[in-house]
Amino acid sequence: MSEDSMGADGATTLGLRERKKREMRARLSAIALRLAVDRGVAAVRTEDIAAAAGVSPRTFNNYFPSKEAAIVGVAAIRTDVFCAALRARPAEEPLHEALREAALALFTDEPDRDWMARSRLIRSEPSLYAEERRSDIAIERLIAAEVGIRSDTDPTVDLAPRLAAATVVAAIHTAVQFWLDVPTAGTLRDVLERAITQFPLGAPQT
Repeated sequence: MSEDSMGADGATTLGLRERKKREMRARLSAIALRLAVDRGVAAVRTEDIAAAAGVSPRTFNNYFPSKEAAIVGVAAIRTDVFCAALRARPAEEPLHEALREAALALFTDEPDRDWMARSRLIRSEPSLYAEERRSDIAIERLIAAEVGIRSDTDPTVDLAPRLAAATVVAAIHTAVQFWLDVPTAGTLRDVLERAITQFPLGAPQT
C-alpha cells in the first residue's frame, strides 16, 4: 500500500515519522550551534557535527546542506510553531491580532543561554547572517501561504499575504536585535509585542 492511500493508522505513522525527523533536525542544529560557539564557525566541519550526533555525514546532509544551515536551522522549527499558532486563532479575529498572537507563541518563556548565544553568533558571523537571510525567504513563503488561507487570498498573485509575512519576520528580527542590544528593554515577549503592534496589518485588499 502506498503512503498516499494509507488510512488513519498510516496518518499516525506518518505523523510519528515527521516528528522524529524534526527531532533529529533540532538535535543536529543544537549540536552545530554548541560546536560553533565553543570552537568558532570556521573550525567546525559537518563531519564534526555528524560525529557528535552519532550519525553519518550522509545522514547529516539529508537534513542540512551545510554547517551554516544547521546552525540557523532551528528557525524552520519555529516557523512550524508560528504557522500552527496562526491556524489555531479564531477565524473572526483581525489579521494583525492573529499574527501578533502567533508571533508571541514563539516566546512563551524567556530565551535560554543557548538561544541567546545562537542569536549573537548569527549576527556576528557574515556567513551565518547570509544563511539566515536565505532561510527567511522560505519562512516568508510559508507564512504568506497561511495568511492567504486565512484571508482567502493567493500569495502567488496577491501582494498582501507576502507583505504581511515579510513584516512579521522583519518585526521579529528587529525585536530580537533590540532586546539583545538594550538590557533595560524588558522581556523579549514584551519587546516583540510592541514591535508587532507598531505595524498593524489589516485584511488584505482585493
